[in-house]
Amino acid sequence: MTITTLSTRPAPAPSGAGGDPAARARARRSRLLHWIAVHTVAVAAALFFLLPFVFVFLTSVMSDNQAMSGELWPHEWHWSNYLTVFRTPGFLDWWKNSLLYAGLGTLLTVCSAVPVAYALAKFHFRGRRTAMILVISTMMLPPQVIVIPMYLVWAQQLHLSGSLWPLIIPMAFGDAYSIFLLRQFLLTIPQEYLESAKVDGCGELRTLLRIVVPMARPGIAAIALFQFFYCWNDYFGPQIYAAQNPASWTLSYGLESFKSAHSVNWNLTMAATLLVMAPVIIVFFLAQKAFVEGVTLTGVKG
Repeated sequence: MTITTLSTRPAPAPSGAGGDPAARARARRSRLLHWIAVHTVAVAAALFFLLPFVFVFLTSVMSDNQAMSGELWPHEWHWSNYLTVFRTPGFLDWWKNSLLYAGLGTLLTVCSAVPVAYALAKFHFRGRRTAMILVISTMMLPPQVIVIPMYLVWAQQLHLSGSLWPLIIPMAFGDAYSIFLLRQFLLTIPQEYLESAKVDGCGELRTLLRIVVPMARPGIAAIALFQFFYCWNDYFGPQIYAAQNPASWTLSYGLESFKSAHSVNWNLTMAATLLVMAPVIIVFFLAQKAFVEGVTLTGVKG
């Protein structure tokens, strides 16, 4: 008779475990080197994009003599440069005009794009594909092609030149890129939710407001941010319609005039540049989560 004896010897400890300090140190160094290898490119890219903002900020708080002298660190921090920029005649008006243009334009774009995108995504009607092709085709048309006839309509027929209204009013009739992006997002919403709402007695408008809009918040946030950034940074439009009226200038267009008037005061120019960029940067970081989610969830269906 053969008797099998079970060994009670403990299994060997895994490599690097136990109380060996040298093994733990080697494991930590290995993890650190792996992290550095993976993130080196990302860190280098982040520094590449961050350094210009650091340069603009440091120059904005320098004195007139030190700015652009080759010295990168200010001897004294002149925070009064920002106050000087705000006291420049017309700068606060440019701020108000930019907020009006970007805020009202974004609101009108969202309100007009949501129902159109909903119809193109969820309604089944003859010519839906043709309508979508027409929307996409308008995205391929450069704005310079229609600027002359549009200017003649707004200036000679409606007498609205010298203001921002020729740029704001058309946004109430939709924006092709916003409609396309939001339509792609709405395609990801299951049809069952809409059918359940209709079974409960909801009409199309109530279904849109109570079901679709809450579920499409990331997509709506994405198109709102895109439109806000476009309006805030727009230089071509204000140059065409508001150039002859300084009271209607925006920050993007007024900054060119400010730079010409303070061409030797680089510290003030950099301070004004930072004040123009600050709202866009703040808005992006505050809404970054919704923005990224809205962009990544589009294009799932088509």
